[in-house]
Amino acid sequence: MEKIIKKILLAAVALAVLCFAALYIYSMDFYRADSTVAAALESTDDISVEIADNMAIFRPQNIEAGFIFYPGGKVEYTAYAPIMHHLAENGIVCIITEMPFNLAVMDVNAADKAYERIADVDSWYIGGHSLGGSMAASYLDKTENSFDGLVLLASYSTADLADNNVEVLTIYGDSDGVLNMESYAENYGNLPDDTTELVIAGANHAQFGSYGAQDGDGEALISAEEQMTLTAEAVVEFIKQ
Repeated sequence: MEKIIKKILLAAVALAVLCFAALYIYSMDFYRADSTVAAALESTDDISVEIADNMAIFRPQNIEAGFIFYPGGKVEYTAYAPIMHHLAENGIVCIITEMPFNLAVMDVNAADKAYERIADVDSWYIGGHSLGGSMAASYLDKTENSFDGLVLLASYSTADLADNNVEVLTIYGDSDGVLNMESYAENYGNLPDDTTELVIAGANHAQFGSYGAQDGDGEALISAEEQMTLTAEAVVEFIKQ
């Protein structure tokens, strides 16, 4: 019996090692932030940018609201710096959370630390891109922290938020080749009846961040700069409404 137990334990350890190795190999093939994010990661006279504790923080001088953002699956978190910097220019302190293995599903509660990071915020919002948006919605469904709204970029909520008493903004592009529109439609009922939906003409999946082309995506008919600007303007309007 002792030999059998040892064999079972060895087999379990070997399986765990193999699973971890497979996850590591899978996660190392990720989309890296491109060179255009460098300027957005620099502090200015009006915006302080800080990289610390697995977060990128964009802090304006006068804070009107806070926004926590979960990056898309297998996307380097700093790829979303341009949009966050734009939001910070409009009085919104933004925090992008870095995820283990670049997968938000590995740390759904990452917002806890971000929420506690900034003390002088009365109105909080959370959101994310693709997988990050879905995980942000799942977090919102379970957290005891207070949030006023959710922003989904090319994403959907599998958690039922219909009666969650939060405002929701969902944005996607009509050239998106990655977002599963069937799943998007099936899960749309999980959002409140007054959800704001914006479809950006010519926008695709990848151009919500700055990490280049994404496998399976459609060809964007507008520039990345225009897509990010339209997105940021919609988010600012949503938060300040």
